[in-house]
Amino acid sequence: MTAFAAERLLFTPATPDTDAIETIFAFPNEYTVGITSLGYQVVWATLAMRSDVAVSRLFTDVREQLPPSPELLGFSCSWELDYVNILNLLESLQIPIRAANRDENHPLVFGGGTVFSANPEPFADFFDIILLGDGENLLDNFLDAYKQVRNADKRTQLIHLAQIPGIYIPSLYEVIYTEKTGGIKSIQPVTNKIPSYVDKQTYRGNVLSASTVVTQKAAWENIYMVEVVRSCPEMCRFCLASYLTLPFRTASLESSLIPAIERGLAVTNRLGLLGASVTQHPEFETLLDYLSKPQYDNVRLSIASVRTNTVTQKLAETLAKRDTRSLTIAVESGSPRIRQIVNKKLNNDEIITAAINAKAGGLKALKLYGMVGVPGEEVEDVEQTVTMMRSIKKAAPGLRLTLGCSTFVPKAHTPFQWFGVKPQAEKRLQLLQKQLKPQGIDFRPESYNWSVIQALLSRGDRRLSYLLELTRHYGDTLGSYRRAFKELRGQIPEMEFYVYQTWSTEQILPWEHLQIALPKSTLIKHLATAEAEFNLLAAS
Repeated sequence: MTAFAAERLLFTPATPDTDAIETIFAFPNEYTVGITSLGYQVVWATLAMRSDVAVSRLFTDVREQLPPSPELLGFSCSWELDYVNILNLLESLQIPIRAANRDENHPLVFGGGTVFSANPEPFADFFDIILLGDGENLLDNFLDAYKQVRNADKRTQLIHLAQIPGIYIPSLYEVIYTEKTGGIKSIQPVTNKIPSYVDKQTYRGNVLSASTVVTQKAAWENIYMVEVVRSCPEMCRFCLASYLTLPFRTASLESSLIPAIERGLAVTNRLGLLGASVTQHPEFETLLDYLSKPQYDNVRLSIASVRTNTVTQKLAETLAKRDTRSLTIAVESGSPRIRQIVNKKLNNDEIITAAINAKAGGLKALKLYGMVGVPGEEVEDVEQTVTMMRSIKKAAPGLRLTLGCSTFVPKAHTPFQWFGVKPQAEKRLQLLQKQLKPQGIDFRPESYNWSVIQALLSRGDRRLSYLLELTRHYGDTLGSYRRAFKELRGQIPEMEFYVYQTWSTEQILPWEHLQIALPKSTLIKHLATAEAEFNLLAAS
């Protein structure tokens, strides 16, 4: 069975009009990955339900019948290193990878998704259009605006689109640097017809997303996904998922969650509840009661990471009965000091209670997520994570414990965006590995080298586009990036500038002209609160 033939649609596609806008909507990875992305599913369905759009899908391994002369080519991107596949797909379609080299015969290339909403600048030269924010209103506004200038020349189209809130046209903003290898001097629109700042669009309704297709070919076979919450109320100071998507929104139980779940369970018995902090939905207990009904006894339930102090025995029992064997919680560190610095409102007793409740409820395993290299961290803080894991093992014997651990990566639009990566983090991951393995605790570190690349792309500016073109041919290893930096020496800043330096709050950030959630002044206040914690805790 082919990938597309295995699909069960939960929406009715429209029959395209004779003059419908020929559109390709791509995901820069394999089908099994792309079709598991809820964001990709929802945007594709939105396009397919418009009769004025004729949409074809494109993945790296499979494609639908593509139009010979598309007007629009869109990419949904949720992983930074997929930029390689974006450039490869453009070339496969015989479209120049740089927007400046395209003419009137090429489609307008647009991008959306988490990566581009966070910091589109390293990729900006490859796109005509970036859609910033939630697609619920933005996508329709974009298409309606495009139709108004559909027959105009490209520059007229772009200037018109740039006036629509949330639509960012990189070529219409000029970035001037203090020098080739220096910081940014200014970011200004090239015409007074467009705004100086682009505002991310935020959907504020209480009907959130749910799967539009179910397929056995998905990475999570036959799963039906329902978005329970959007953003997170905790606002840990390093967390992109919280700051980028503010404010915290919850789906209505009656008008969103239950109808969506009933639609999905009519075609599959596998249900995924999505969100950065699912158990903080105000009616989560009621939702659990609903899913505990006998009619759903055959349902396999998966749940995204939950807040530690909401792990009750009842939650564990419900999940265990619904074929879930483990639960995932983010604790960041075993050090109360570090949790205070990052604004993680959690204590060790709550973490141990979560483990005890998980075991008592019948779950077999508990996965914890931690981090090293956090600003203000000392070796003693890492050792406290080892102590915490030992305490959990002692309190809940027989519960399989896994600690996944990453290196702190500065993310745009968070209070910690000004900090750099700590080179000591690599040794601290090794310390955890050495200490935890003999305890029978499964330690899963994320690659330190990948964290360095992530930080580079997270804090990068437009000059990185030249680097990305080179590394695409060298391979996506840290060595390839270092090789490319060496080749471009004197033309762009060194890797040190982007990855390891602590930036001044006075300097102009690459995304200064993009208004995402909180203003820079507010982020500086949040940063000052964290730095006060450094000093207070150091003094004690």
